Amino acid sequence: MTVYVRALETAVPPTLLIQHEARDVFASQPGLTRLGSRLVSTCFDSAAIDTRYTAVRELTLDSAAEDPQFFDPQTRVLRSPSTKARNNLFAEEATKLFIEAADAAVSKCDGIDPPDITHLITVSCTGFFNPGPDYKIVRALGLNPAVQRYHLGFMGCYAAFPALRAAKSFCEADPAAVVLVVCAELCSLHVRTSNDPDTIMGSALFADGAAAAVVTAREDLESRPLLQLDHFETVLTPVGEDSMAWNIGDEGFEMVLGNYVPHIIDSHIVGALEPLLARDPSLRELAYRDITHWAIHPGGRSILDKVQSRLDLTDEQLHPARETLRNYGNMSSATVLFVLKHILDLPSREGDERICSMAFGPGLTVETGLFTKVRQPADGLHAASAEAEPSLA
Repeated sequence: MTVYVRALETAVPPTLLIQHEARDVFASQPGLTRLGSRLVSTCFDSAAIDTRYTAVRELTLDSAAEDPQFFDPQTRVLRSPSTKARNNLFAEEATKLFIEAADAAVSKCDGIDPPDITHLITVSCTGFFNPGPDYKIVRALGLNPAVQRYHLGFMGCYAAFPALRAAKSFCEADPAAVVLVVCAELCSLHVRTSNDPDTIMGSALFADGAAAAVVTAREDLESRPLLQLDHFETVLTPVGEDSMAWNIGDEGFEMVLGNYVPHIIDSHIVGALEPLLARDPSLRELAYRDITHWAIHPGGRSILDKVQSRLDLTDEQLHPARETLRNYGNMSSATVLFVLKHILDLPSREGDERICSMAFGPGLTVETGLFTKVRQPADGLHAASAEAEPSLA
């Protein structure tokens, strides 16, 4: 049985952060040491990010908030709201993104109406509330109240893969299943000023966004499949348990992102890919750069640099990941779905287009997925027309 993604849509909050403006604010905070200020400038400038989006409307220089909790534009001082205050904003703003992304995906899937959804999987690691985002989506979109609901919480940047893997399993168990997967993360809720290098790195990288996918094995639909879900694998590296973590503090969630993480990935990425590529005999003898697309979670520029160097990938193969990082930053679990959408939006090529995808998270966990991009009729027609058109040379 073949399981497909038939719609994949993304959403971001309306407030845009310009990286160099955010750098100047973070670098000028009271309490920073001279070294801390230099670290801010270095981390922000080397992140390979131009813009990010945030659900915290106060995080702009022209904010008109009367009683700001996160940022005072008059004094340009970042404040330290409690975890409760941050989580309250998560409940309000994440709900909007969950619903927007879910509605966009279902609306793009011709032949599927909201009551046809049989399973709903929501994903987030940046906040908690109950009744949660799964409940909110059911009510807002008019899903069947009996829809099976699952929430994957606090897994980190790799969580889109367990969600897609679960969706594939549901569809293989029930050929009539239609699964809606929605990831939404509000990482910017937890930024703070600090001299700690991990905290500074998080402030330079993380952003907010959401993505949703409709997954099914049904063949009786009007919408064309976009992406075939082939295989998934999970690998825990033998080192790195203390190098990447996500903890709950009194003033928001606290990230641990050690500067040794890129080196761990560099040392263990080949071994992490072996179980995945061994699932498909047609790929075992290929060089990594012979696989058409690589949807790498852009955890940071240095991580992408290590992946590209170790696997000998071309700039073109890393372009979707680098462009996602440049335009959106690191949106935790939603980010790799942004990268996949970028690849799906590219013109189709001749033959099968295999996609090897991976994301990294606490543990250190490496989640990998193997997909096939499905050629769309318009792409095939365009290619045929181009071949039939006589050359003017």
